Amino acid sequence: MDVKEFDYELPQELIAQDPIEDRSSSRLLVVHRDSGQLDHRIFREIKEYLEPGDCLVINNTRVIPARLMGVREGTGASIEVLLLKRREDSTWECLVKPGKKARQGTIISFGDGLLMGEIIDVIDDGNRLIRFKYEGIFEEILDRLGKMPLPPYITHELKDRDRYQTVYAKFDGSAAAPTAGLHFTKELLGEIRAMGVNIAEVTLHVGLGTFRPVKADKVEDHHMHTEFYIVNEAAAKLINDTRSAGGRIIAVGTTSCRTLESAADEAGVIHAGSGDTDIFIYPGYKFKMVDALITNFHLPKSTLMMLVSALAGRDLIMKAYAEAVKEKYRFFSFGDAMLIE
Repeated sequence: MDVKEFDYELPQELIAQDPIEDRSSSRLLVVHRDSGQLDHRIFREIKEYLEPGDCLVINNTRVIPARLMGVREGTGASIEVLLLKRREDSTWECLVKPGKKARQGTIISFGDGLLMGEIIDVIDDGNRLIRFKYEGIFEEILDRLGKMPLPPYITHELKDRDRYQTVYAKFDGSAAAPTAGLHFTKELLGEIRAMGVNIAEVTLHVGLGTFRPVKADKVEDHHMHTEFYIVNEAAAKLINDTRSAGGRIIAVGTTSCRTLESAADEAGVIHAGSGDTDIFIYPGYKFKMVDALITNFHLPKSTLMMLVSALAGRDLIMKAYAEAVKEKYRFFSFGDAMLIE
């Protein structure tokens, strides 16, 4: 499959630069796989598409302020570091810009020496391993010095850090938000629970794949980076019980979807556990666990366009995206949502 089959034209002005004030008042495009019908709704009306006994699966990862601005010791040159994955207590896998001069042995100072980092290795795809030195608690220093790692297509400054977190974020570790979850308020989740809909929590720490464009010409040649996930016993039981009782498994976001498909066996049973996943879902993939998906609108030619096309069919997704552009939906991380059911 050619990557360009997942391309579409997007006017620049449709890329959402700021979150809207009320999370649940964003728009919702409902895509019916059986009929091909498209419904234009408001996100809080998603309740009308849920049934008692269904199970929403949410990703409770929390975004860390992973973007650090530092200076190179000796030259004073500016260096930007994006924390991607913790390898050990003080060692992180990072993206470093500019990368050319960030060689092994380079020392970087952040916050006038409050935090120091040494590049100890250059690894696959040019990422760096950086060992940090500091006094005190790393997370508190990061909270002082770090910025939220907004995607490059968002050029506005984020006024409120919490708007790039879901209301159910718990466990630190992501370099990007699981953005489909940004539309939920605590009130809306309460109303959904009161309907008799189960809510299961899984964790996937969003990492490098979010920032890497697909450079291969053929879909099959693209290499996915690994991301760490956890499915605990309670979540696995709730999901399996839902399925046994005939309820639907509705993934909130592509990260929840990838977690579910990584932790499920061929019989459609999910197993508690944790590990790294590099699952790549594109057309032809047979879903083992996910019956429906709540998601945002994704970048052209991205792996996430391929994932939603695997679930709904490429032609229907392209039709839905053309409709969303025509109706001026807001796109990407702070944009509107889609329900594929």
